[in-house]
Amino acid sequence: MKKTLCLVTPALADANNGNWQTARRWARHLAPDYRVRLRPAWDDGDDAVLVALHARRSAASVAAFAAAHPQRPLIVVLTGTDLYRDIHHDASARRSLALASRLVVLHELAALDLPAEHRAKAVTCFQSTPGRRTLVKTGQHLRALMVGHLRDEKDPQTLFAAAGLLRHRRDILIDHVGDPLDAALGAAARACAAEFPCYRWLGGLPHRSTLARIQRAHVLVHASRMEGGAHVVMEALRSGTPVLASRIPGNLGMLGVDYRGCFPVGDASALATLLQRARDDPAMLPGLKVQGDRRAPLFAPEHERATLRRIVHDALEPRP
Repeated sequence: MKKTLCLVTPALADANNGNWQTARRWARHLAPDYRVRLRPAWDDGDDAVLVALHARRSAASVAAFAAAHPQRPLIVVLTGTDLYRDIHHDASARRSLALASRLVVLHELAALDLPAEHRAKAVTCFQSTPGRRTLVKTGQHLRALMVGHLRDEKDPQTLFAAAGLLRHRRDILIDHVGDPLDAALGAAARACAAEFPCYRWLGGLPHRSTLARIQRAHVLVHASRMEGGAHVVMEALRSGTPVLASRIPGNLGMLGVDYRGCFPVGDASALATLLQRARDDPAMLPGLKVQGDRRAPLFAPEHERATLRRIVHDALEPRP
């Protein structure tokens, strides 16, 4: 009989965000080996193991499971806001670190941001997405795409400012996908679209539609201030679409520390310069694609599936 595994995620399907995509995919990966219960919070089940996404937002579930089953494995998956904000300021997030028997991080530099006493519990599991055919792009213009709900951590303000700097470049077009989780940023996006013809805010779109736009774009822009391992970055790499990303650990841990398409956080001028080079320098995007293609196999479903199954197996049957 299969052992029961409870997978807790504070974001369910209606959130349409990275946490939900991860939870749904992991439930599929683990279903052949375990009876998986996908829940927004742990509900006192007799589970052999708990896998909790988010140290702070799932802290109550982590604490309850540890109290009810102190000898059973407890795996906590750390997001960007966990790593770069919550575990440094929030007592419940820090308690989740202490209670966990395993800490899963989603990019290869993330363990360095953990308190030293918890690093030995960390293991990297790159997220995954199916590979997609690389499309031939038009030479008439450059189409850049940013994907991310409008909230401060994603730093859409830098994209707005870059659009202003590029307002005279009719051959550089910027599309922006994401729901206005921050009403003020939604208003800023509307104002940016009204003032600068190069910029379009498309609002929130279904995941399938967003993937198609990533596939068709010349380049994906990812300007985040903090990330634990962004879905859109791997989705671009697996589509053969180069990435321009903020120089933060969460991006470098996916793209590689030597990736040449990075800009300083919040530097709209540097982003605008990279977008102009992507349009004007015929060698730039092919060079970034070569770098991205080297990393793309890390985000293959079979790689994630094998890593995740090994993490859970080793937690349940620890080696001597």
